[in-house]
Amino acid sequence: MTALSLVIRNANIVDGTGSPAFRGDVGIAGDRIVAVGAVEGTGAIEVDAGGKVLAPGFIDIHTHYDPQLCWDKLATPTPEHGVTSLIMGNCSISLAPVLEDHRHKVIHMFGSVEDMEGRLLEATVPFSWQTFPEYLAVLGQNLGPNVGVFVGHSVLRYYVMGAAAQQRAATDEELERMCSALRDALRAGAFGLSFSFAHLDEIGNELPCFYADHREKRALLQVMAEEGRGMVEVAPNLLAIEKGLGHVDEFGALALETGVTCTLSPVLQSKSRPDMWRSLLDRFEHWQAKGAPIYAQTQVRPLDFIVKLTDGSATLSKMPAWRRILDKDTADRITAFSDPATREALAADLPIIGPSVHSFVVKRAISGENKQYEGRNVMDIAGERGANFVDTLLDIALADNLETEFTQAGIAHTDLEVVSKLLNHPGVHIGSADAGAHITQFSGAGDTCYLFEKFVRERGDMTLERAVQRLTSELASAWKIADRGQIATGKFADLVIFDPETIARGEEYWVEDVPGGSGRYVRHAVGIDRVIVNGETLVSNGQYSASRVGRII
Repeated sequence: MTALSLVIRNANIVDGTGSPAFRGDVGIAGDRIVAVGAVEGTGAIEVDAGGKVLAPGFIDIHTHYDPQLCWDKLATPTPEHGVTSLIMGNCSISLAPVLEDHRHKVIHMFGSVEDMEGRLLEATVPFSWQTFPEYLAVLGQNLGPNVGVFVGHSVLRYYVMGAAAQQRAATDEELERMCSALRDALRAGAFGLSFSFAHLDEIGNELPCFYADHREKRALLQVMAEEGRGMVEVAPNLLAIEKGLGHVDEFGALALETGVTCTLSPVLQSKSRPDMWRSLLDRFEHWQAKGAPIYAQTQVRPLDFIVKLTDGSATLSKMPAWRRILDKDTADRITAFSDPATREALAADLPIIGPSVHSFVVKRAISGENKQYEGRNVMDIAGERGANFVDTLLDIALADNLETEFTQAGIAHTDLEVVSKLLNHPGVHIGSADAGAHITQFSGAGDTCYLFEKFVRERGDMTLERAVQRLTSELASAWKIADRGQIATGKFADLVIFDPETIARGEEYWVEDVPGGSGRYVRHAVGIDRVIVNGETLVSNGQYSASRVGRII
């Protein structure tokens, strides 16, 4: 018999297929599962699961850990939440391919899309690469979890076209070069190609992918079809719902024509637009009925933000006039926010975010004069003052040197009946969590645990077995992640042991661990005992091991 490197005994095995749980052992040799059920012989390492759940490692399909993996190869805290494989490079933004004189542009596009400081990224991303194959060779060293990386279409376009990428359609020669670079990336291990029509660059302009015509999109997907590799991820424009529905239609037709699987993110329940989720889902179902390999993505948690004008805001950054100021340093922001003419321009942009202005609440004030506003809605304060939203928000923030903490709580995904329908829909994948992005506004890690905490244990909206299946084999199959997502002989030994009675996402809190003296919000998991990647323990009772055997997938 093959020598066993690890045996997990006395486990309640939930194998990822949706089948009922069963008591048994799992034997591992190297990076593969070699026995399931009753395992004979002794492993070099023996682990007693104590009757807790043993499941395949969870898959997080929508993260933005690209910059963080340059300084934190563990992608903390995501593995603590049972995630053994993550996908990044979403929303049209990746860190390659990039020419030397394009680095500043790529960094600041990334910072704008994912609400991260461009200056921080300049200090932490080494750019010891230009091509995507060179990038993957650097990225793949000493990984904690497994990582799949999309080629960001906007970055690919800028690599080939430079500034013209944000001005016009590609020429035949430029398109040929894009296709060639994408083909090289796929052959080196790129996970696919990502688009976004929902974001702006660092000066408030449309991203390069906005300027791509249908011919370009089709040609790039055809490369993927020819290579037999890769997903397409799309962030549609959901601020203008008709445009968002148009993006579902365009990529539904492309998926049907080319056979390339497409995923669009996110479909969320919204108080301000209560019928939007149903309209989007209807359109997905239309294309799925035709046979198109197209899926929606949704997230698990309510959409809450913490907003400090020293750091930025995912909501305010949707507006060009705000975006231009939020990319400046704090002193320049204070100057701009104090200027009456600038405030008029900021107020003129507000229709872009519509009812979202009503969700801003003062969470924590610094100055004594602002303490009276803690817990109160900014629009209510504005009404008492006889002022508008912009003047009120900025006056409060300026009194605290922009250090006031505002919250936008429950702006989407608060109707749990609707959320449950989305989480249970076979044409919707669980993703959209955004771990690694918006780090000064929320922690995107923890949705995996929250699924079990809220929708399995508290509400009973799905069984334990179905929830595991949703996070594992279902994603591995649709996303073509080979030999992962299931506990079966021959599969990679990506595993998580957890207590279904206590598993939870943990409280969100601030840590100062980002290079350069910056910080971020994180959550640590509750109820997860052990996380195993490729046969080696990565996390045990919340503590990371020295194992670094994650791979590019």
